[in-house]
Amino acid sequence: MTLARRGFFASLLGLLGGCSPAALLNTTVSRQGYRLETDIPYGSLPRQKLDIYTPDQPRADGKSVIFFYGGSWDSGAKGDYLFVGQALAARGITTIIPDYRVYPEVRYPTFLDDGAAATAWAARKVGTEKLFVAGHSAGAYIAIMMVANTPYLAAAGVDRMKLPGGIGIAGPYDFLPLTSRRLQEIFGGPDRRETQPITYARAPLPPILLLHGTTDTTVKPFNSERLAEAWRKAGSTAELKLYPEVDHIDIVGSFSELLRKRAPSLDDTISFIDRP
Repeated sequence: MTLARRGFFASLLGLLGGCSPAALLNTTVSRQGYRLETDIPYGSLPRQKLDIYTPDQPRADGKSVIFFYGGSWDSGAKGDYLFVGQALAARGITTIIPDYRVYPEVRYPTFLDDGAAATAWAARKVGTEKLFVAGHSAGAYIAIMMVANTPYLAAAGVDRMKLPGGIGIAGPYDFLPLTSRRLQEIFGGPDRRETQPITYARAPLPPILLLHGTTDTTVKPFNSERLAEAWRKAGSTAELKLYPEVDHIDIVGSFSELLRKRAPSLDDTISFIDRP
């Protein structure tokens, strides 16, 4: 669930001596049009820091995004997602990308507590009514657990129903039973329903957008399909976009200028944010 060496990236990496996909994408990112502030604390611990991308020309409506990256709940770094922050800032969207604690330092649900703390910080910064909660892969899991009918944001002092929406990109939402020993250690067992976002698809719920590639073999598309169905059954809005011939990495890589044609992930995200 990290930006791994696979799919469309493989040929590009071969040309550049095997540098990481994130490093490759970040080499193409413009440093103009936004102000980047790094390592701002939202808590007292080393990984409780975030970066803010503030557009030079922000949207008049002030709509903003907090974006949680993926990494299988055991890795990842906010600086790797410069290309996501820049892409959204170029559309006038203030973008906040936090780090959060991961395994083996912590296990479920501590990374959700960090997600809630970061979201609460962002809500105070930009306003709850203007803040979309987004993420890719394991980060999409965190984002959807923030907007689902869970107690995490309430414990952090945020009314999740005031959020305008959640955006999940290739996220795992219904992935039991766990067959990996590592995942069993992270989530406390093989079959705990309380760890699954789909369990919390209960009214009331804010709107969500779910993006998934049909050739994603890391997180199967049924995760998004099932969550969208459950969200709608609960009486809320769930937009589902399935992209043919797009894999787990392409779908987030397409936020970058270099891979923008691989999938309309960015445009569909902006269209969702643009809703009145």
